[in-house]
Amino acid sequence: RTIGKFLGRQYTVRASIGHIRDLPKSRLGVDVDNDFEPTYIIPADKKATVKELKQYARDASSIWLATDPDREGEAISWHLTHALQPEIAGKPVHRVEFHEITKDAIDHAFAHPRSIDDNAVNAQQARRILDRLVGYKLSPLLSDKLSRRGLSAGRVQSVTLRLVVEREREIQAFVPVEY
Repeated sequence: RTIGKFLGRQYTVRASIGHIRDLPKSRLGVDVDNDFEPTYIIPADKKATVKELKQYARDASSIWLATDPDREGEAISWHLTHALQPEIAGKPVHRVEFHEITKDAIDHAFAHPRSIDDNAVNAQQARRILDRLVGYKLSPLLSDKLSRRGLSAGRVQSVTLRLVVEREREIQAFVPVEY
């Protein structure tokens, strides 16, 4: 609402409310034999949001993407451009970035639009794919082997756990030197 007030009536502001596409929960969603190509879907809880955004995009003369100024926000913008096809085909698409919701910051961002940063999108996708490759296979294995539901493994937590275990073993093996 605040952004809409700052921009005025010539803009219609709508929120995606976070990510609108993701890897499917029911399968790996990463083709490991085809350069780790991800397969994205629109989750059931986002279908109504995407439908609404498509209706607005159909009537818009241009699209301005103002997601968070980080790799997740960049990926959300990228996913929006894919999910809103063909409604935005042939229309100018602008990426704007601001770090505070003030009139000056928003005016500056809209005066200096840019394109989507593919490097940031690729970084986010790599992180998401690695999370899936590690966690999707290991978490069920952990739960099964240790007979405990809810155990998980991940790209970061598994390595961190290993470092903690190695350090604890060093501490346990420590023999103080006596003077």
